[in-house]
Amino acid sequence: MDITEIMKFMRHRYPFLLVDRIVEYDEDHVVGYKNVTINEPFFPGHFPGEPVMPGVLILESMGQVASILVAARLGDKMGDGGMVAFLTGVDKARFRKPVRPGDCLVTKAELLKVRSIVGRAKVKGFVDDVLVAEAELSFMVASTLKKAEEGAEE
Repeated sequence: MDITEIMKFMRHRYPFLLVDRIVEYDEDHVVGYKNVTINEPFFPGHFPGEPVMPGVLILESMGQVASILVAARLGDKMGDGGMVAFLTGVDKARFRKPVRPGDCLVTKAELLKVRSIVGRAKVKGFVDDVLVAEAELSFMVASTLKKAEEGAEE
């Protein structure tokens, strides 16, 4: 799944779209990546002379990759712009190594459970096959504000 297809499923756009490609996905797992470049808007301030991708953005990137699991499970219903997966919790987050410009952050995510509109996924981030971060993420699928506003106007 290239970036054009990803943007059909995700509401994020630059500078907050933190997924470049999905290389594997089905209803239970997904593998995707983010190419980290020195041109990222956060590097000038994090940290000058020692650029490191902020941990919260590593989690965000991994969460965005994992949200493709939700789209796969719901069978393209999210691609219509009416639904979005919101992050509701982060557990067991660990950062093992820094992510720097030039790295390719590869996220492997597996669905742990889905019940109705809530679910849980286990995510692991790798650079050069070395584990750099991991967490368990909780999410909730809900109508987007735009869709809710459109409904209120009718």
